[in-house]
Parts: sequence; C-alpha cells; structure tokens
Amino acid sequence: MRSLPRLLINTRDIELWPADLLRATGSHDARALARGRWVLRRKQDGRYLAVAMDDGLVPLLPRWTAGLDADGALRALATAPALRCARLTRAHALPVHGLEARLALLGLDAGDYAKRTGLPLVAEPAWLAWAGRDRYRRPLWLDRDAALAWRRMQTAARDDGVVLEAISGYRSHAYQLGIFARKRARGLEVDDILAVNAAPGFSEHHGGQALDIGAPGEPPAEESFEHTAAFGWLQDHAATHGFAMSYPRDNPHGIVYEPWHWRYTGAIA
Repeated sequence: MRSLPRLLINTRDIELWPADLLRATGSHDARALARGRWVLRRKQDGRYLAVAMDDGLVPLLPRWTAGLDADGALRALATAPALRCARLTRAHALPVHGLEARLALLGLDAGDYAKRTGLPLVAEPAWLAWAGRDRYRRPLWLDRDAALAWRRMQTAARDDGVVLEAISGYRSHAYQLGIFARKRARGLEVDDILAVNAAPGFSEHHGGQALDIGAPGEPPAEESFEHTAAFGWLQDHAATHGFAMSYPRDNPHGIVYEPWHWRYTGAIA
C-alpha cells in the first residue's frame, strides 16, 4: 500500500499540522493532540487554536476564530483527507493578502524594495511536504520537489561521510514579520535588519524551496560555515541535486554573504 504523504496545509492565517508532529503545551492540549488528526495553528505566533478529531473540532483557545480567516482553514480541513490521498502535483500559490500594509508599518514600500534589491515577491504554497526534522528536531517543511531533493542530497552526503543538518526551511510571511518586529523591539534599524533578513514577502524561504544548512558543532547561520567539510561538499555536489547558493559574496541584492543558504532550483548540473 502506498504510504500517505505528511503535509502542512497552508491557509491565509492558519496552518494545518499533523497532530502527531506537535508537542503539547499543557495537559489539556496533550489530551486533545493525542486524539487529534490535525492541529489548527495560528501563523502569526504559532499558537494552537483547535484540534480536528474524527468526531469534530475541539477549540483550544476561547474565541479562536477572532480576527482570522477561519472559514478558509475549515474549507482546507474539509479537503485534507482527499489531498493526502491524491497523487500530488506542485502546490498552487496562495494569494498574497495585506502584505503591503504590514510592510508599510515597518517603513517599507514593497515596490521600492523590489526595485532596489531585484528580489521578487514570493507567495506561500498551499501545502508543503514533510522533509524530515531539522537540527532542533522540529518538523522541516519544503516544497514537494525540494523536499525530495533535500533528502536525497542529505543521504548522498552521508554516504561520503559528511553530515548536512537542516537549520530551517519554509517560513511564512507572518513568521518573517515576527522576526522584524522582534529585532525592531531590540532597537535595530530596518536597514540593518535588511542586510541580514530579506523583507517579509521577499524571502526565498516563503516558497518552501530554500533551506539553511549547517554542520554538527557549527553555530547556525554563521560565515564560518564556509570552512566546514559540509560546505566543501555542497560546493562540489549541490548542483547535481538541483541546489544553488543564493547569496554569494557581493551579491546584487544587498544581502550579506550566506554560505549556509541554499535554494532548490530544479536545474541539475
């Protein structure tokens, strides 16, 4: 029997996660997750909103639908069983909703930023595929083809005696906005943040085709990664698996050198 794919189903404000991949944050959540199939998770902050069970939906927060497109999430929930059983094609992109207004609150104009950096707006996919776990044992989600290519590349490196660790994969617009909000709260200026993080809506992570890669014992997302055996292996072999480094030194986008950031392009050398 063909095994069913493990998916993250994406909607405007809410993600649907397989319940068995999430950890409970309290005894009430634990009981619900133990019986649940899907967890409805708020994209803005990762809070668990409700659990879908065979016999119905159990709210985990009072007024959990307030301010959210809950109808879109419930429609996605209704189609989840059919989606998991289908022969999956590439996920379609979700409409970009309200991003320009949220960027304006950060003092950013989306059009000006795109023109200045040459970075395109990246829509979120309607679903993402399970790609294993990252260094921190968190579920790793990627575009379907990127997930398959990553696991094959990781296995090929291991066969050569090299360990490649995923640091992070898919990130939503809301998550990227949270990164900016937290850094602004620490007193960083927007231009300083933009040298390290693409503006929300313009990160390659949004499309599920990019991931940050690390090596055991090496701090994450540091330039020193270029001196590891993992980086040397990627330089020699990543292209044969369809991956390319997005931000080399002196790249035209104004992003600092990121030897750890690789994107699946599908173009195999």
